[in-house]
Amino acid sequence: MSIREELNKRILIIDGAMGTMIQPYGLSEADFRGERFINHPCEVKGNNDLLNITQPLIIKEIHEAYLEAGADIIETNTFSSQVISMADYQMESLVYELNYEGARIAKEAATQFTHKNPAKPRFVAGAIGPTNRTASLSPDVNDPGYRAVTFDDLVNAYYEQVRGLIDGGADVLLIETIFDTLNAKAAIFAIIQYENELKAAGKRSESIDIMISGTITDASGRTLSGQTVEAFLNSINHGNILSIGLNCALGAKEMRPHIEELSEKAGCYVSAYPNAGLPNEFGGYDEQPHETAHLIEDFIESGFVNIVGGCCGTTPKHIRCIADKAAKAKPRKVPKPEPFLRLSGLEPITYTPNSVFMNIGERTNVTGSPKFAKLILSGDFEAALSVARQQVEGGAQVIDVNMDEGMLDSEAAMTRFLNLIASEPDIAKLPIMVDSSKWSVIEAGLKCLQGKGIVNSISLKEGEDLFKERATTIMHYGAAVVVMAFDEVGQADSYERRIEICKRSYDILVNEVGFPPQDIIFDPNILTVATGLEEHNNYAVDFINATQWIKQNLPLAKVSGGVSNISFSFRGNNVVREAMHAAFLYHAIKAGLDMGIVNAGMLEVYEEIDPTLLTYVEDVLLNRREDATERLVEFAETVKSKDKAEVKSAEWRSGPVEERLSHALVKGIIEFLDDDVEEARLKYPRPLEVIEGPLMDGMNIVGDLFGAGKMFLPQVVKSARVMKKAVAYLLPFIEAEKAKNPSAGDRKNAGKILMATVKGDVHDIGKNIVGVVLACNNFEIIDLGVMVPSQKILDEARKHQVDIIGLSGLITPSLDEMVHVAKEAEREGFKIPIMIGGATTSRIHAAVKIAPNYSGTIVHVLDASRSVTVASNLLNPESKESYAATIRAEYDQARENHLRKKSEKKLVPIEEARAKRFQINWESYQAPKPAFLGTKVFDDFPLDDLLPYIDWTPFFHTWELRGSYPRILTDKTVGTEASKLFDDAKKLLQEIVSNKLLTAKGVIGFWPANTAGDDIVLYKDEERKEILTRIHTLRQQAEKAKDQPYYALSDFIAPVGSRVNDYWGGFAVTTGIGCDKLVAEYEKNYDDYNSIMVKALADRLAEAFAEKMHEMVRKEYWGYSSDEQLSNEELIKEQYAGIRPAPGYPACPEHTEKITLFNILDAEENTGIYLTESLAMHPTAAVSGFYFSHPESRYFGVGKLGKDQIEDYAKRKNETVEVVERWLGPNLGY
Repeated sequence: MSIREELNKRILIIDGAMGTMIQPYGLSEADFRGERFINHPCEVKGNNDLLNITQPLIIKEIHEAYLEAGADIIETNTFSSQVISMADYQMESLVYELNYEGARIAKEAATQFTHKNPAKPRFVAGAIGPTNRTASLSPDVNDPGYRAVTFDDLVNAYYEQVRGLIDGGADVLLIETIFDTLNAKAAIFAIIQYENELKAAGKRSESIDIMISGTITDASGRTLSGQTVEAFLNSINHGNILSIGLNCALGAKEMRPHIEELSEKAGCYVSAYPNAGLPNEFGGYDEQPHETAHLIEDFIESGFVNIVGGCCGTTPKHIRCIADKAAKAKPRKVPKPEPFLRLSGLEPITYTPNSVFMNIGERTNVTGSPKFAKLILSGDFEAALSVARQQVEGGAQVIDVNMDEGMLDSEAAMTRFLNLIASEPDIAKLPIMVDSSKWSVIEAGLKCLQGKGIVNSISLKEGEDLFKERATTIMHYGAAVVVMAFDEVGQADSYERRIEICKRSYDILVNEVGFPPQDIIFDPNILTVATGLEEHNNYAVDFINATQWIKQNLPLAKVSGGVSNISFSFRGNNVVREAMHAAFLYHAIKAGLDMGIVNAGMLEVYEEIDPTLLTYVEDVLLNRREDATERLVEFAETVKSKDKAEVKSAEWRSGPVEERLSHALVKGIIEFLDDDVEEARLKYPRPLEVIEGPLMDGMNIVGDLFGAGKMFLPQVVKSARVMKKAVAYLLPFIEAEKAKNPSAGDRKNAGKILMATVKGDVHDIGKNIVGVVLACNNFEIIDLGVMVPSQKILDEARKHQVDIIGLSGLITPSLDEMVHVAKEAEREGFKIPIMIGGATTSRIHAAVKIAPNYSGTIVHVLDASRSVTVASNLLNPESKESYAATIRAEYDQARENHLRKKSEKKLVPIEEARAKRFQINWESYQAPKPAFLGTKVFDDFPLDDLLPYIDWTPFFHTWELRGSYPRILTDKTVGTEASKLFDDAKKLLQEIVSNKLLTAKGVIGFWPANTAGDDIVLYKDEERKEILTRIHTLRQQAEKAKDQPYYALSDFIAPVGSRVNDYWGGFAVTTGIGCDKLVAEYEKNYDDYNSIMVKALADRLAEAFAEKMHEMVRKEYWGYSSDEQLSNEELIKEQYAGIRPAPGYPACPEHTEKITLFNILDAEENTGIYLTESLAMHPTAAVSGFYFSHPESRYFGVGKLGKDQIEDYAKRKNETVEVVERWLGPNLGY
């Protein structure tokens, strides 16, 4: 039984939240790691998708709970299982396995329930989340054209996910929680790509069913990237779409009007799985199962849905109640929408038989607009946006963009300009026509469109095969297409050739390619008349007649053309040209012309054309007289151009300067900003008053509109950019005034807030949004960016005397870093409030983990819309004390409630863990003795010897090319670029080696050693009487099965009194000597490419040096594996004997042991490597660590630690507990 057959019979139930169900298990870091990832180099707790591998029984148990509750469709636990999200956990290589296992587990559970009741088959939906990046929005407020991820990056990421899900057994694929439609289009593209590969290989015959589920994020009824529901529907209505719906962000009550709209307009099944209401002030969900079911019952009774279920906060109890409501209800009857041309930008455009002529703005074309070309060629893309805005204001319904200019990097220019358009909602509301004669430019443009645009154009000029290939690709991007009347012979210039080519093209597209006929737009060639050549005289008539034939004989096809072509003979005489355009359109539209590329500024009203001029013009256009051309040419000389200005000042420009500034801020217009700000500066007594007066008045309007849901994010970001530019203009005048009068004072604001993404985290979209919203409400924002250490946060907060600190983070380790910042703030005597925000943060974490470490106020801010209220309450002189007291009381209560419910996995006492240490039979063991004791220095190690040991895969990751070496070099998507990069790398590497541009230095050392408790005691000599130093190790404490040992590194060294004379080694190597100098030389010459390349190669050489040195230790200097014969691939997979763990990594997470290592190696003197304050190594191309030789030694992760071990460890190191807790924050289990 297929899912489509079931959907025709009944309403299907999709399951509820996976994360909500995982939380009660209270899984620890060790649980997430399992045995397989004990030695993984970073924390993995919070990576729920990893549980498919490490805790499959838990995931299956959750699936079974939902199936038992009545779910017909269960989602795989793979929401973040693609390389972009997995990069946060350094687990990109696991993507296929995560998806395969996620699908396999779900399929196994679904199959079991189907066998129990064949009349109720169960299905598996492969869950595909949106990633943590957005292709339609810039994360940088000051650079709206920048993108942190490209369409190709997303396709590559989704392709591997899709492959794993389908191979693992998913019945359908679910692209869900879509906040950016361009991300979803990339996922659809990847699905189609993999589907086609399977079909070509004979492994699949049917298309992959795709479920689409978007997310409406605010009161405006739009996605985060700005689209309305209908625009979203138009954008993704390609591919084999099974259903479209909404999930997340909203509860059922708030979702209702949007589901109703989808139900009316979607020609496929409709799904709805809302949250369990809106989150409460603590970030939780209070809506009870019967309440959610009651609200969804309204969806069912109204005939809105075919699939229902739950998202955040919903459980099997919710699903059971929903399933009961749907059990006897009839499913929504899927309507058959009229086959209209449906386009979209941020808003929808639907072209029906009753629609008026569609005007395609032509001035954003470097080949047709000198002004636009000049702006683009000079790099003034922001000014070029004003040309597009003029087209919108002139009545264009589609914007044509063309970047075909020999002096341009057309692909880059197209990408940049379309990205900038996306940041301008007034322009981006319209669909885009991507116009180019180069296919590569067309594809570059398509990769920037979240809406449904139009390609201009393709033709049969290069043969049928290429025509079909490109048409198919356009269909996969979800665009309509302009088809030129051009074939292998040439351009159609007669009526007969026009209809012949259009008919042939139509048949190929509709019957062979499967292109929707309503999305086909023919351009039968508007050619220039009145040229003086007789054969050109009938061009207009032939076009008009061909248009009529197409509309009568090629069902649903549209007709378009470049209208200005008709009048090229009269360039320079705008009066005649405008009359020709208007008259031609009058007759062509009557014949069926649907749309045209027209400059609205060069279009006269037909009825207002001078009658005499109209006669001469129509004589030419309709070829009514043999002497028509001569007569019009002669008459044209008597007509004087009205010399119309191309740009007419908008009505708002005539208002007072205050109104103009306010309008510019609300609309995001910067074109006249400098002039208006200067006028205001001269009008007001002081420049500061311009900011505090008209500029802030405008920003207050922006804040009010956003809060009311009447403006959405892209508009607010644009407004903030205008404000920053205005302030930047005034700043020199303010500084000059302050120099003359220091008491002049600074700008008044609602408060000063420092914001930072904490150390270790590079995600800042959410932080930027909050910053923009706060700035729009007169808060001064000091944004420190990403990866900001705690000390810098506190230093800058003190320096700027801020009123509030705002901490942001997305990845799980950021939570521990926030705790650390709070501790340091307390230690340094801060009392100002700290706001906490970000995807992984929560009110409970803030109350339980952060607040107890800080005596000031800690407040968790759920989203941007609440940030203003929170900040205002924190700083309001009249209410801030009571507000802070209320927050503290709420958090105290939340903490008590949490402790009562706490179900974290138990940590065994340290003494019990030591009693169950890993046991080695030392009685029969003969420890190998190193060839020397003490240190050995390698002052100038041959770089040539390191080349065979290079692991190239991370090198390609540095350049954001995903894949494993050497397969990446033949990858269909990135192989060409990877090969070019590899060639450049090898060339530069050879130059580095040949000219000794980098120097490799290293030091290794061996010492007699034995274990005393959990310490490794190093002796000065073989007599083992005088202690040189101690290496302090940590032991696992997370409770394990009875027969499982609790590891510490000290277990791999023979204990004191064992009569085994054991040894321990250490090393530090670098290939970074000379790197800074080389980088500086490249940067001096503006050669960023080679600057980055040098750093990347130095890092690879350093890792290769560590690998080579370890091999030399095993085979020669320690000699415990002298007959080893391993390939580089086997070395990379760590298939050697012994281990080389490093301080700061899972087996030895405490970084200060690096100080001991460097001291005994005298590493700084011997290698030039030194430790920074945070114990990072410099040069950065450096590796250091310990050597263990015992054949049973292994890598592992220490995991969470108990207070008893921390206190014991501090005592062993003669350090305070506070300092130890600082360095081991992420490992604290209390």
